[in-house]
Amino acid sequence: MDRIQGQIVGLLAGRTESRIVAAPVSTTRSEAVADGNGPLIPQPKATAEELRAALVRIVPSQVAAFDADRTRAMAAAREHEHVDGAPMRRFLRQWALTVAIERHPARAARLRELEARAAQVEDLTEARAIAAEVSAIQTEAVDEAGIDRRAGG
Repeated sequence: MDRIQGQIVGLLAGRTESRIVAAPVSTTRSEAVADGNGPLIPQPKATAEELRAALVRIVPSQVAAFDADRTRAMAAAREHEHVDGAPMRRFLRQWALTVAIERHPARAARLRELEARAAQVEDLTEARAIAAEVSAIQTEAVDEAGIDRRAGG
């Protein structure tokens, strides 16, 4: 990784959640929205069941990752003598954000484009512009998902 790409990674590292899962473009329901701008579904509540059901409808390719992350979060929550809710809260916030992005096909596609470009850009000014647009997409999705940005763990 060269210096510019390292700086891009650093800029993107400040995003709200630790990992955004952007599904590859598929021929599922995403194509059902003619203009690509409207949401495919309403934003579900941030419960594991509702988020999983949403993924099944809009990006079924992500269900296996969701299930694996849920299993890891539940195991992490049980590692201590008492049940720690932080891993499950992080899991739910992460996937609520993913659904908020993916339910808008045009927004999800733009995020994928930006992430692909960020991996290749060599100009710091362009890298900053990419990071700013990624941040704007994530901020909009965080608001739609009702995620409290101040909430930790």
